[in-house]
Amino acid sequence: MDCVFCREDGGEVLWADDALRVVLADEADWPGLCRVIWGAHVAEMSDLQDDDRARLMTAVNCVERAMRRILVPEKVNLASLGNQVPHVHWHVIPRFSNDSRFPLPIWAPRQRTVSEAQLSKRRAQATLLREAVRHELNQVFGSP
Repeated sequence: MDCVFCREDGGEVLWADDALRVVLADEADWPGLCRVIWGAHVAEMSDLQDDDRARLMTAVNCVERAMRRILVPEKVNLASLGNQVPHVHWHVIPRFSNDSRFPLPIWAPRQRTVSEAQLSKRRAQATLLREAVRHELNQVFGSP
């Protein structure tokens, strides 16, 4: 099977170890969107051993904590769909009441236009996630 997450990082790698990686996605409308991607190719969470599943969800939690501290979103959405890329991964998505689709999911039709100035401000803020995510994950798992 040709899997994009087996072939490519899926974004800018912020932290990685032998089991998983956390990437900052390059999503123009969603500055700060991160993915937590399991390293081995498995399609479903239930394919993981209990300790691996716990490790993955701990990483998701660490990313959410960093995101809340740095970006201060109104809400953080967590999504694990895998319909287009059947490789276990979680989207950690900062949501703001004035983002283009709030309160609907980010995949819903656009509700409003967000100014380029606002998106640029959020992109600049999102660069601070690099260190914050590393810090959170290193506290729990140690340096890779």
